[in-house]
Amino acid sequence: MRKRLKKTYFWHKKTETFFMNILILTHQGDIAGSTYSISYLAKGLAEKGHKVYVGCREESLLYQLLQGTKVLCIAMPFRKKFDRPIMRQIRDIVAQYQIEVINPQSGQDRYNTAFSKMRYGFKAAVVHTRRQRPLSDGGKLQSWFYMAVTNKIVAVSNPIKEQLIKLGIRANHIKVIHNGTPPEKYVLSTPEITEKLRYKYGLTSHDLVIGCVGRHKQQEQLVGALRYLPIPVKLILVGIEENATFKALISEYKVPHKVIFTGLISASETIYHYPLFNAKVLPSVVEGLSQALLEAMAMGVPVIATNAVGNPDLIQHGANGFLFEENDEKSLAQFIQQLLEDKALSAQFKEAGKKTALIDFSIEKTVNNYEVFFKTLISS
Repeated sequence: MRKRLKKTYFWHKKTETFFMNILILTHQGDIAGSTYSISYLAKGLAEKGHKVYVGCREESLLYQLLQGTKVLCIAMPFRKKFDRPIMRQIRDIVAQYQIEVINPQSGQDRYNTAFSKMRYGFKAAVVHTRRQRPLSDGGKLQSWFYMAVTNKIVAVSNPIKEQLIKLGIRANHIKVIHNGTPPEKYVLSTPEITEKLRYKYGLTSHDLVIGCVGRHKQQEQLVGALRYLPIPVKLILVGIEENATFKALISEYKVPHKVIFTGLISASETIYHYPLFNAKVLPSVVEGLSQALLEAMAMGVPVIATNAVGNPDLIQHGANGFLFEENDEKSLAQFIQQLLEDKALSAQFKEAGKKTALIDFSIEKTVNNYEVFFKTLISS
């Protein structure tokens, strides 16, 4: 398996493009927006004729999502950042499938790819994708290491790029390629599921419903903001459970708001919640570029989000949504009230949001950008 095979490109004369052999890696791949973003990218590149291989844990959601597609999944039991068996496996995959680009997506796979290339000296280009705000500052040594072991780094939003620059990564070493979303995802095959959810949560046609979809990411800001909202609403928190902090905040309500916690549910059920919402709020400050925001906008739900990380790349304040400053619960409450009471503004945000999600941030555009970028690296 270690024998190097002759490097070949699959050339298509009509389109004057060559098909690439691409290896995407992640040690994560569980329930998260990044998992779906990776699956859309892998499937999109494979549909264009490229040979795409995804190395991830066999028990992960990502592995399941890619079954039955043109993407070949390879079971890789990532355990730590310095994992000799994984390094050897990366070496062997590169040789067996003549990999030309390796695209690690998260911490353990980034380090193991780097150490594998340093140890075995294979020629495949290495491109890190950074999907969230960097959580650690390793100083100049870490920045030097990231630049030394990669051909380029992809940031999924301009603020992620800016933060990487602050950590010492050269600007010309970073390429911004936004996440995208597929339009077919929003064709609800069984709309009656939404009506069943409406009945389950006790919603009426007169209720004003705020929604938040995602893992636990500072939803306390949203629950706390309802203390300053003078009109009663129902808040549905999709994906998390109630805890003591939420209970304490809810106990302070003077207006009879109702907060509903769905707990962890599947993505297929989550998508049917969006038609319930009059507005969607994302209080997270770690999103590189949020799939949950793209989902809401694509489905015509007006959005409000923190003015943090990748959210400003998606939302132009006052044009297709509102941005509020972290922990400014009073401003968040004012934006919610304004959006619920101003029907014309709500309609404006709906239409502008659809264009943002389905045209400006389409998965087709994302896949095309990665394709051109990877081809440029291989050809140079």
